[in-house]
Amino acid sequence: MARALADRLTLTAPDLVGHGRGPARDPARDYHDHATEAALAHLPERPTHLIGHSFGATLALRLALDHPERIASLTLIEPVLFAAARGGPGWAANIAAMAGIGPRLAAGDAMGATRDFLAQWGGGVPLDAMPKPQQAYMIDRIWVVPASAPALEEDSARLLPRLGQLACPVLLVEGANSPPVIAEIQSGLATAIPEARRAIVPGAGHMVPITHAGPVAQDIRHLLG
Repeated sequence: MARALADRLTLTAPDLVGHGRGPARDPARDYHDHATEAALAHLPERPTHLIGHSFGATLALRLALDHPERIASLTLIEPVLFAAARGGPGWAANIAAMAGIGPRLAAGDAMGATRDFLAQWGGGVPLDAMPKPQQAYMIDRIWVVPASAPALEEDSARLLPRLGQLACPVLLVEGANSPPVIAEIQSGLATAIPEARRAIVPGAGHMVPITHAGPVAQDIRHLLG
């Protein structure tokens, strides 16, 4: 996707807290707070086109709300802000699909928890089909799911009440084949955000910026004008 936009944008993609070269996790801190703080360190002072995917999209939304003067446009790809869909059938189905992760982790079964997560939110490749180093990397970080729950499920950062404050152009991207809760989230965001436009990518799922990089880049190109 970055290559497809290279003539328009220079992209910086910082690693999340607890991932890659990102800061180490601090279990004493709220994970969303910590991750937002770490991402803020990479946000230029000048107006910037901000793009986020999945959990990263919730960080991008928070940065845009906290620092509106530094945002030229905002692209939210499959944001997993489940609180925006609370009460919907897709929300209920996602809760049911993810219900086993906490008990599995409590029982020390991080591998089983990772399988459950990928069944709902992966790119179609099961854990056992991945290279061993990739399996280990994902299993070691499955703690992110419960650590991010206060922000994603309960909106602990109070993003939803502030959506009407967004004044920049906003693009909401989703895959047509994603879990139904995504469409519910995007519908809620589109209703509350003044300058929001939705783009649905046919044949794509949650990993749409990877599996369908070209169409997503084209939607972002339209946003840039």
